[in-house]
Amino acid sequence: MTNFLDMSAKKKVDLIIDADTAGDDVASLVLACLHANVRLLAVTVCMGNVDFDQQIRNTLYTLEQCDAEQRVRVYAGSRQPLEGNVQLATEVHGLDGMGDANFPPPIRATIATGEDAVSALIRLTGQRPGQLTILAQAPLTNIAKAVMRDPNFARNTKRLFIMGGTYFCRGNVTPAAEYNFFVDPKAASIVLQAGFAQCYLIDWGVCVRDGFWDFHFLDRLAKSDAKLAKFILAVIRRNLAFCKTAQRMDGTIGSDSLVMAVIADESICRGWIACYMQVETTGQLTRGATVVDNLDAERINVRVCKGVDSSNDNLLANNYRFSVSETDLIACEGCNGPLGAKSIRPVLLAP
Repeated sequence: MTNFLDMSAKKKVDLIIDADTAGDDVASLVLACLHANVRLLAVTVCMGNVDFDQQIRNTLYTLEQCDAEQRVRVYAGSRQPLEGNVQLATEVHGLDGMGDANFPPPIRATIATGEDAVSALIRLTGQRPGQLTILAQAPLTNIAKAVMRDPNFARNTKRLFIMGGTYFCRGNVTPAAEYNFFVDPKAASIVLQAGFAQCYLIDWGVCVRDGFWDFHFLDRLAKSDAKLAKFILAVIRRNLAFCKTAQRMDGTIGSDSLVMAVIADESICRGWIACYMQVETTGQLTRGATVVDNLDAERINVRVCKGVDSSNDNLLANNYRFSVSETDLIACEGCNGPLGAKSIRPVLLAP
């Protein structure tokens, strides 16, 4: 197996997370704060799952739960996609994005002032060219704006990991598109064409197959005395109910935290497919769809994860496990999604 990543378990990954903090974004942030291989430097917030200001509060509150509010800066970013309007997913994550748990406001953590998320992304990568990894687990608007504003941004970024797209599967908002790419397809297109030397994508299909949290795993979490385990359970409670009633799924999908786990320990990835990927930006039926050419070896712009060994013990952090052993892929044809379209059709198109 070719190893495209040069990270070492002995060297910390200096990381920025771009998030639309709700649901599984929270689990990803917790894992980034706790994992011994990761040094989380900043979180940039992008519009997405729920109200933007609520996402800021969710980010700050999560960092407080991890006692990380003093070492991780939070920056407010884009409130709207490059084109069109934001599409919320409150039906999936609750109005507050935290399972309608109604957590109190953050007390110690505060948003950075005087600098927005895009400026922070450009500054941080420019100060340490070739050293910082970015995890994009939200619509790609902030990343695209950084690309457009600074021609050196892509070159200065060591690695970009993207949670999104539909290489191996159908979409979870429409039959063609996954949520992050659907919400801002123009941004996704700009980012994929920006020339990041190391751009890695874990698509919705791999997340469904290898990041599925079944009720056996959730029961183990419920029996845990760990504070963060109980916190995560509260955050995903609304999502579990949505998955059960609307999608006939006995569990939920830890997509963002699965990508975070790969960043923390590349050995759990089963390999990468190098390809040339484009994004449909205007299609009436295919908005946000990823179009892949596996034969264009001269224009490779992304490497797509083949799969993740989510049973690996290295996914453990402080007695809280973020993924479960592999489960059979669950097909949910005909389910109604948060945007009024068919949703969560995790049917793989390739092994």
